[in-house]
Amino acid sequence: MTAEAPAYEAARRAGAHGGPGTPRYLPISEHGLIGDLRSAALVGTNGTIDWYCCGRFDAPSVFASILDAEKGGRFELAPDVPARTKQFYFPDTNVLITRFFAEDGVGEIQDFMPVADDSREADRHRLIRRVICVRGSLPFRVVVAPRFDYGCQTHTVRIEGDYPVFESPSLSLSLTSSVPVETDGRDVWSLFKLHEGETAVFALDRLGSGVVPRACPTATAEEAFGATVRYWRRWLSTSRYRGRWREMVHRSALTLKLLTYAPTGAIVAAPTTSLPEQIGGERNWDYRYVWVRDAAFCVYALLRLGFTDEAQAFMRFLTEHVCVTCGDGGPLQIMYGIDGRRELPERELRHLEGYLASSPVRGGHDAVVQLPLDN
Repeated sequence: MTAEAPAYEAARRAGAHGGPGTPRYLPISEHGLIGDLRSAALVGTNGTIDWYCCGRFDAPSVFASILDAEKGGRFELAPDVPARTKQFYFPDTNVLITRFFAEDGVGEIQDFMPVADDSREADRHRLIRRVICVRGSLPFRVVVAPRFDYGCQTHTVRIEGDYPVFESPSLSLSLTSSVPVETDGRDVWSLFKLHEGETAVFALDRLGSGVVPRACPTATAEEAFGATVRYWRRWLSTSRYRGRWREMVHRSALTLKLLTYAPTGAIVAAPTTSLPEQIGGERNWDYRYVWVRDAAFCVYALLRLGFTDEAQAFMRFLTEHVCVTCGDGGPLQIMYGIDGRRELPERELRHLEGYLASSPVRGGHDAVVQLPLDN
């Protein structure tokens, strides 16, 4: 698996900027959210995953091109021809569909993260991308270019069986692909063509803790798709809302559920860091933590809709991970880590330019020292 330099360079250049004439940064609103109740990823309407932290919401990023188009890392998958796009969710689920309309065909990407139980499979943190040619035929390009620890750690690619494995000092990921891929020792890429009815699958898995590379053929991806759809629809079926705004209310509920951290019951304020309050400004904060007030509002909204399990899980989080640290009789902190941590040391990632050059980019949050008089 060696890179053919001219083709690789063409794919790399296209991926870095989304194609000729395309802005280096999509509007923030042109992103869909997927997740597995442990971590989350942002998928742009151009088919690029430009934000993903593997394993935990507050883990260092693997893909962060939303914060630096060149240095942040990305997982690009899109037609290799000009195409119009439309993005939406598979009804009543958090399975994201990105559809491409080109002159010679129509294709779509189905992005999702299977929701695992508390078994060893929960440590796999699988991210599946299934691309389908709906009509005609389309050439596609894929570029998998992780940049570990916000782009601070170097990595290599080795081949284990049929799987490229990305290895960094702190994290290893394997890529399953149903089409041949090439590598230059750092990134993995492919140019391929699909005809009507054909499907290609890409799956990214975290390795370690007894988790080894595992194939994800089209049949397995189909089964995972069905299981993920059933999970979200089963969860949503407990809603008591019967009003006229059902679709919007349920979409909001599904989004709030994506922000919950299943192992502890914590609810994060947002799945990202350093997206600016104002373009070009400095108020770019890390929101991947639990603000007690904001989380309480989320719990209230979910309770009003009939989702009691999330309220019980959050109360367990407060009891087991927060209140046990308040033995000194002091007030609650304004925020906590998703595991109840009281200290969230902040650092500036000066090598990243920030979304639309909005710097600094930050990891961690020093607001834990603020006194919350309005909680």
